[in-house]
Amino acid sequence: MLFLDFSPRPPSTPVLVHAPVEVRTASFSDYDEWTDLRRESRAHLTAWEPAWRESELTRAAYNTRLRQQWRDIKRGVSLPMLVSRQHDGVLVGGVTLSNIRYGAARAAVVGYWIGAPHVRKGYARAALQAVLAHAFGTLSLNRVEAACQPGNAASTALLESSGFSREGLARDYLKINGAWRDHVLYAITAGDFAPRKQG
Repeated sequence: MLFLDFSPRPPSTPVLVHAPVEVRTASFSDYDEWTDLRRESRAHLTAWEPAWRESELTRAAYNTRLRQQWRDIKRGVSLPMLVSRQHDGVLVGGVTLSNIRYGAARAAVVGYWIGAPHVRKGYARAALQAVLAHAFGTLSLNRVEAACQPGNAASTALLESSGFSREGLARDYLKINGAWRDHVLYAITAGDFAPRKQG
């Protein structure tokens, strides 16, 4: 009898390295560490993320999320990854390239989060640099966009110091923590990134 397995398999993606972090695709074995970090960081992340329920931290919900992420990676529309410390593999956060477009646009949107115990240690900056190098190098994109709330001083500083330029304000851009929030729009192009990479 022939058995067909239609469940998605982990896609083959590179491990991106930019000291002091590694950026890689999530796996089923990351569940415990991911859940612990998300739960521990809830108060820290609440102001900047869409509202989420405790049920979203169950293993079943995690597995469903992971399978959808793998499908999106295989379709080439998104690249959700986890960020770990390079020297010991401890999970510190996540970074995602989403809404990847080719054709005339060759663009994507980047988003990121760092768990509460690991903020202000340079992990977000390193992960962002690793993903930008991948976006402009391997994926040959021309533009990466980002958005943050006007009151998010840490994210504003990160984007601006990473070479992103402020392009405007989008009113009621995303529903965050149960309410529509304005966001400042940023972008960086391949032309912006190349001199920074060489410098």
